[in-house]
Amino acid sequence: MNRGSFGFLIGLGAGLGLGILLAPRSGEKMRSLIREKARDSAAYLKQRGSAAYDAAANAIEDSTRKVTRETEALRAAVEAGVEAGKEAYSNSAHS
Repeated sequence: MNRGSFGFLIGLGAGLGLGILLAPRSGEKMRSLIREKARDSAAYLKQRGSAAYDAAANAIEDSTRKVTRETEALRAAVEAGVEAGKEAYSNSAHS
């Protein structure tokens, strides 16, 4: 959980607690308010979780592309080195 989400939850809890202590409501109104705040909190956390998941998925995709690109470059360099070695060996054997 990131710092913003944690702060949000702390603020939500403090606000609900102070609301209960300072402005008492009927039981039904209070239960309705708590349900509403719980739904709001769940929606917020779901949205934040989805955003974090998307960011992680994008980072993984980017990393995979970079590793693939670097692997291909390394493979080409090794192949070029092998060919150059073969050619050098062939030239030295014929000399």
